[in-house]
Amino acid sequence: MKKLDGCKLSERGCEALASVLSSNSSSLRELDLSTNDLQDSGVKLLSAGLGSPHCRLETLRLSGCMVSQEGCASLASALSSNPSHLRELDLSYNHPAGDSGVTLLSAGLEDPGWRLDTLRYGEDSSPLSETMSPPRIQPPAR
Repeated sequence: MKKLDGCKLSERGCEALASVLSSNSSSLRELDLSTNDLQDSGVKLLSAGLGSPHCRLETLRLSGCMVSQEGCASLASALSSNPSHLRELDLSYNHPAGDSGVTLLSAGLEDPGWRLDTLRYGEDSSPLSETMSPPRIQPPAR
């Protein structure tokens, strides 16, 4: 796993990571970018790599990265382009514009081609129980 949490990753860094993710020799399976101020612009750049058929990333942590509905839309588009790899996506402590950003991603959970098993959002980042059934999304804690 590559842990780049809290390292003040810039847009250039996001472009470089997208290039790594889309490389045909990429073996990166887990990436933790939590608590970086990526915002939607950084997530859009990363999504270019996630959408590549060469991307093999299985876990992506974007907790506290200032992602809103626009960033969720970029992620959903990337996962539609390459739905067979990502199994876990952590968007906890972000601002997906209410549930609308999460709805874009959770709609893909109904697609049998998507491998996404765990989608975290809201202010509680504890993992889902392995015995839980669909829709496999974790709502905010109350």
